[in-house]
Amino acid sequence: MPLHVAASLSAIDAAQWDALLPEPQPFLRHGFLSALEDSGSLGERSGWAPEHVLLIEEGQLVAALPSYRKWHSYGEYVFDHGWADACARAGIDYYPKLLSAVPFSPVSGPRLLVRRPQDGIELLRSLPGYLEAEGLSGAHVNFTDPALDELMADEEGWMERLGCQYHWHNRGYRDFDDFLDALSSRKRKQMRKEREQVRAQGIEFEWREGGQVSEAEWDFVYACYANTYYVRGRSPYLTRDFFSLLAERMPEAIRVVLATHERRPVAMAFSLLGGDSFYGRYWGCLAEYDRLHFETCFYQGMDYAIAHGIQRFDAGAQGEHKLIRGFEPVITRSWHYLRHPGLRAAVENFLQEERVGVMGYAEQAREALPYRQA
Repeated sequence: MPLHVAASLSAIDAAQWDALLPEPQPFLRHGFLSALEDSGSLGERSGWAPEHVLLIEEGQLVAALPSYRKWHSYGEYVFDHGWADACARAGIDYYPKLLSAVPFSPVSGPRLLVRRPQDGIELLRSLPGYLEAEGLSGAHVNFTDPALDELMADEEGWMERLGCQYHWHNRGYRDFDDFLDALSSRKRKQMRKEREQVRAQGIEFEWREGGQVSEAEWDFVYACYANTYYVRGRSPYLTRDFFSLLAERMPEAIRVVLATHERRPVAMAFSLLGGDSFYGRYWGCLAEYDRLHFETCFYQGMDYAIAHGIQRFDAGAQGEHKLIRGFEPVITRSWHYLRHPGLRAAVENFLQEERVGVMGYAEQAREALPYRQA
């Protein structure tokens, strides 16, 4: 079957797209990705031009690789700026490139959506010819799931890259105190002190599902989110319209916790729920309070996961400070296909060395976890 390309998810039937999703993770749903596009958060202005690669059989979508043509490497969380810089010095065009990822969200999960495994293999093996015809330097598939990892390992030319994140696991805790009982005495006291410091400042918390958030509250959520970029002299990736569109299309997946002081909202954390996992995505505050970030982004989410029987809490990329709060190191994977033979050889050598370092770091990071030794 020949490859098809869609420059917008609006050209793809939502029911056909969602029927290919192998698990209830929210980030690959038609509603989420189309909200990014329709809100203006994506597009050539942002350097993210939708370019979804498809296989269609008798009018039915049988395989899809949600993808974007990129002119930079921002918003990806698998950092290849060094590869691009090396190409610039050598006179090699690194951009544009093709990226399959969830824009601005470093969450592992399905990337290749298929009806049958052989459809996915056919799509992957058609990609090199497409890259050459389109003048793309390569293809990158970030934060993959085990099913795609297994498939990619057998495909010629694809190189695996490892990363490390920190996830919290709910081991059947009755409540937050039950979780604290699993920690060493010093760490247990530290977390209790942090939570008490927030309560002593008069901060209270209110949880909302997507359908319970008013437009005025979405204005506040966006102001907090955008402020995390403004304070660093950067522009936010997402537009204000994204939040309203997502609330229309996927309200059941949205969870927002509002931090209030004297009945006035001062901070928020925006999360998504899917299957047995809770995904903390965006946070922001409009006033500074001691330890508020840890409470809003971590402890409130852990409380929510325990209360609702959710097994895993992914609070976002990076942040070694998560280790001492019980978030465990987790290896992530991405896959890279580069057309230029010299660049491919150099990157392959780099990845072999990096892989050893990442695995060693993850093992060493476990020593910083606060759990009591058996």
